[in-house]
Amino acid sequence: MARERKFVKEKMDQVMLKEFLQEQTERAGFGGAEIKKTPMGTRITLYTERPALVIGRKGKRIRELTEEIKEKFDFDNPQVEVEEVNVPELNAQIMAEKLASSLERGWYFRRAGHSTVRKILDSGAKGCQIILSGKLTGPRHRVEKFQDGHIKYCGEEKKKWMDEGFAQAKLKLGVIGVTVQIMDPEAKLPDEIEIKPPEKVREEEAEEESEEEEEPEEEESEEEEETPEKEEESEEETEDELEEDVEEMEIEEEEAEEDE
Repeated sequence: MARERKFVKEKMDQVMLKEFLQEQTERAGFGGAEIKKTPMGTRITLYTERPALVIGRKGKRIRELTEEIKEKFDFDNPQVEVEEVNVPELNAQIMAEKLASSLERGWYFRRAGHSTVRKILDSGAKGCQIILSGKLTGPRHRVEKFQDGHIKYCGEEKKKWMDEGFAQAKLKLGVIGVTVQIMDPEAKLPDEIEIKPPEKVREEEAEEESEEEEEPEEEESEEEEETPEKEEESEEETEDELEEDVEEMEIEEEEAEEDE
């Protein structure tokens, strides 16, 4: 049972660390964190929209953050790396926090939800789903969904291609949960089949044939390079044979002279 408790504790520490990093880097646009244990220590990769705010002047802020992580979570030699998110609109966590911030500033939830979906799809995502849950307009709790494009709800494809982020909007009526799911633009789904026209197939076959023809020519050139070496070896062998014949003839002449 000790082993199971150890795994549970490690996972709880990782969740608490991500929540701590989210609080500390709220202004920088927290886009997620990746935690890996290595022989040299614990490597923490922090994805943010504005890395300069996390690093600070001459790296002062990131050194302070590393010391706080070491003291609070008792990690062995933590190493914090900061990476910039190239397209923030395709990061679910960043978009969830932006949508929560819009709701806190007074945006109507329908307007905020539709505009966020439009931004995400304009950035190249294959699909997007936004779920708002809480006291949106009245005294009762309800759930509103905004979605467009291709969405996967379960299975391996969801785990592989769907990015999910969660944030909270604190309003006067209560807390509203914001969940954003984005499908990767490079997602390759099993039901996507590409039908090639006959002309394209012929072109590909012609290219393959031309490549196959070029390969034997290269082999012939290698053989041609080897032939001069073989010719030199054969010339040396013929010279050695001639020298041996001359020596044998001289020996035979000497023996004939001795017999006479």
